[in-house]
Amino acid sequence: METIEKSIEVEAPITAVYNQWTQFEEFPEFMEGVKQVRQLDDQRLHWHAEIAGKDKQWDAEIFRQVPNQSIAWRSTSGAQNSGEVRFEKLSADRTRVTLALVYDPEGFVENVGDALGAVSLRVQGDLNRFKKFIEERGRATGGWRGEIRGGVVTK
Repeated sequence: METIEKSIEVEAPITAVYNQWTQFEEFPEFMEGVKQVRQLDDQRLHWHAEIAGKDKQWDAEIFRQVPNQSIAWRSTSGAQNSGEVRFEKLSADRTRVTLALVYDPEGFVENVGDALGAVSLRVQGDLNRFKKFIEERGRATGGWRGEIRGGVVTK
């Protein structure tokens, strides 16, 4: 398993930044290679992406989500990955987003790409595009303010 952690500062209030990140179906707008994310319910997502030239699909569950603080997930099928995105208020209009990703490269091409830092560059690029996406809009396209702790959803 490999781990990558990247951060970026976004010029937007923490609530707007967090709310936008909860709009998983819009991830293809700023995440390279992500073709589709379908939100199946409050905790489950189905991903479809192209990774190292291969078409991949997997399901993931959100096991912890605290508004304006963090969202943590793990895959339940397909490409093995897990991680957490954390949100930190720096000022009224500035937020730090930190993404930690744990993944298992599969096959020769993914392992070589990982060794060359391709995944790390891709994650940083995704954060850069997210920053541009939310800053240019000036507001979130939606938001989910529920909470998930220990598999229990509260709204």
